[in-house]
Amino acid sequence: MVAHLIRLRFLILGNSLRKSPWQIVAVVIGGLYGLGILFAVVGGLFALSFAPVETARTATVLGGGALVLGWALLPLIAAGIDQTVDPARLAPFPIPLNSLLLGLAISGVLGVPGMVTSIAALAMATTWWHHPAAAGAAILCAAIGVFTCVIASRAVAALATGIGSGRRFREAKRLLIFIPLILIGPIILGLSSLIEKQSDALPGLASVVAWTPIGAVWAVPGDVADGRFGRAALELVIALVTLALVTVVWRFALARALENPAHSSSVKAGRRGLGLFGLFPATPTGAIAARALTYWVRDPRYAQSLIVVPLMPILLFFYSGSFDSRGVLDAAGPIVALLLSLSIYTDVSYDSTAFALHLQKGVRGRADRAGRVVALAVFAVPITALFTIGSVWYTNTWAALPGLLGISLGALLSGFALSSIASGLLVFPVPAPGESPFRGRPGGGFTLTLTTFATWGILAVLIVPELVLAIVGLVTGEPGFGWSALAVGLVLGAALLTIGIRWGGTILERRGPELLVQLQNQK
Repeated sequence: MVAHLIRLRFLILGNSLRKSPWQIVAVVIGGLYGLGILFAVVGGLFALSFAPVETARTATVLGGGALVLGWALLPLIAAGIDQTVDPARLAPFPIPLNSLLLGLAISGVLGVPGMVTSIAALAMATTWWHHPAAAGAAILCAAIGVFTCVIASRAVAALATGIGSGRRFREAKRLLIFIPLILIGPIILGLSSLIEKQSDALPGLASVVAWTPIGAVWAVPGDVADGRFGRAALELVIALVTLALVTVVWRFALARALENPAHSSSVKAGRRGLGLFGLFPATPTGAIAARALTYWVRDPRYAQSLIVVPLMPILLFFYSGSFDSRGVLDAAGPIVALLLSLSIYTDVSYDSTAFALHLQKGVRGRADRAGRVVALAVFAVPITALFTIGSVWYTNTWAALPGLLGISLGALLSGFALSSIASGLLVFPVPAPGESPFRGRPGGGFTLTLTTFATWGILAVLIVPELVLAIVGLVTGEPGFGWSALAVGLVLGAALLTIGIRWGGTILERRGPELLVQLQNQK
């Protein structure tokens, strides 16, 4: 049964790769990215072999502890490290629980993150090649540590399925947990500065972490190399007990999840009038705008794309301090405009099979494109203007305001045009309705990222005229260039938006049935 589950894992992965060449590209790029990280880690571990034992022990304990902690916390904001074999889909089959546990654990180790972690953990033996006993202990501890990482991740993922009283609570929790990831840059720089200032305290910190469940297994080789065999034995016991405990917790949580699988919360029929539909005109464009704006308000998948918007001033404020230039804050408006304008090119993908309603009712492509743009513009335009004016007010650079507004509004309108075209051309592997907004599909994250960067590049080209005028005005101090940038941004952006809606509408009408087939295949 275990071997069958492992074969099933690779069979599912192979079938997903055959669906789309983008999946293959994503796996190849992901593998290369993992190899790059792996090469750096292995090189660093080997370099530690020439450092003092205390230094090597400190680095491996703190690094290993962070690795275990990362594996354990990641399922709180994602749907597990590797859910190619989803336990929920195996619930109807009479698979013995112990066999299922072992099969899922091994399949987790055989995933890309699991294999990268395994090789990196085994490479820890090279750190202790001067001490044969420590190198042998490192190999044993690597196996224990890797299985602890994978099983802890699975246990947290299984426990998380039952946390919260409803879907909205769970998604709000995940959105809040996602915030530290957005602020990872400032956090890393802050920690680097702290480590640099408090480097003398790191060995003491490592000694404390070595007695914890996340660090004990990585401390054993260092203590063996240092001749502290009694301490190493106690740390090994802590590591084995930790692995046993997370396995028991996972077994309990998985059994509960299989017996009581999570269901999407039912939606109660509204009895408070037409809601947003009563605020828009009774036209196809108005109806689509009302529906799209309702999604922005109620669908967590849409809310995910807005998390970074209120955090942008924090990020720029931090980096402006790093660059010793408060003027960096003036970029808040254009950056927010770029992010918001491109947030609807996955709209059709998010519709899933509900897109069939558009085809059944014969909705004109232009009405569809215009309705989605209007829904986004309702809050995107005020937010963009607020961030642009607010940053100028804070930095007291009022002379730059017309040019910045030209760039921001031009980027917003041009981005609307690009999104109107892109969402009719491509279907992206996105979370299905009711799923976690952080639930990934094989190859989906890379495909979306690649398209995002390509679209950013095109948008950067489209806003060159207003960007050049604004920069010239800022350099020369001539206000006429800034006002010209504002005029060009509005006029050129409006023209591109008109073209984008018309062209995107034509594409949508032509490719509608094909898009629906692709959406159905993703279910």
